[in-house]
Amino acid sequence: MRFIVDECVGPAVARWLREQGYDVYSVYDQARGLDDDALIRMSISERRVLITSDKDFGEKVYREGSLHSGVVLLRLDDQSAKAKIAAIERLLRIYPDRIGGSFAVVRERQVRFGKARPPALDQ
Repeated sequence: MRFIVDECVGPAVARWLREQGYDVYSVYDQARGLDDDALIRMSISERRVLITSDKDFGEKVYREGSLHSGVVLLRLDDQSAKAKIAAIERLLRIYPDRIGGSFAVVRERQVRFGKARPPALDQ
């Protein structure tokens, strides 16, 4: 699985995912200030799951109908890197087959998957 870690999630999460053997593009480290539309396009073209804390992606996917290769929206009370890593670790351990192509809202004690959408195609 390949990931884009949004700037708002931070470099520690990207580093941890790399340590677990994942292919990770870190917006914080590689392209600060990249806009949301560019992240969605990158998600599609590079088939990467976007990990973010930015609720605007719910708007993009559900109101605007943006295609994507998967979005993980972190909605945690504790915004520490440790809490984010723990939440992602649980997600990857429990739901590895549901992440790609899904819109997942991850909270400390709950993961909710949005309606399935058709897979994004290269444009």
